[in-house]
Amino acid sequence: MHVLALGFGLGFVVAAAIGPISLLCIRTVLRGALGTGIAIGAGAAVIDATYALLGALGAGSLLAINGLQLALGLLGAAVLAALGARTLWSAFRVRLGGESLEEVATPRQAFLTSLAATASNPTTILSWAAVFAAASTASAVSGTGQTLLLVAGVGCGTLTWFTLLSVGLSAIRTRVGDRLLAAVDVGSGLGLLAFSGALGLRAARDA
Repeated sequence: MHVLALGFGLGFVVAAAIGPISLLCIRTVLRGALGTGIAIGAGAAVIDATYALLGALGAGSLLAINGLQLALGLLGAAVLAALGARTLWSAFRVRLGGESLEEVATPRQAFLTSLAATASNPTTILSWAAVFAAASTASAVSGTGQTLLLVAGVGCGTLTWFTLLSVGLSAIRTRVGDRLLAAVDVGSGLGLLAFSGALGLRAARDA
């Protein structure tokens, strides 16, 4: 298998797993527009590719520094908790008609939020470091050129998944009523808080 295709597949499969960014994308597209979902995917792709590159360069070993992994994990948990609380607030807020500026995020706002939310789990570097170690052991990746191709594939795979998800959500957005939107907000908010708690507990446990 070509290394670019391998990276694409890895990025696509990892992105397709239900996680905080998936919840954020679902909630944002249903309340906004197609462009916001694609922007969230772009933000996730940038961070995934960056963390994949850092993992390939051996940055995962830096997280072994005493206290660093705990600090980054708790920071990430706080970011996800803030996003979850804001999403829950929008679900229970009394709606006086129309969408608020907060709900109809611009692609730029969505991109920046996605960057912060995706980067909030720096231990992902460890996961990508393990992927590169396995790929290298299997002789799938060797040298700078192939490493960069694999990283590019990861970013493209991530962006492709979120683009497909956003297009699908955009197609059904007009059929979603206020009650379902509120339910999506509640589910997304609780999900983000759950991921926040899991990240914080894992950081404390591994410290």
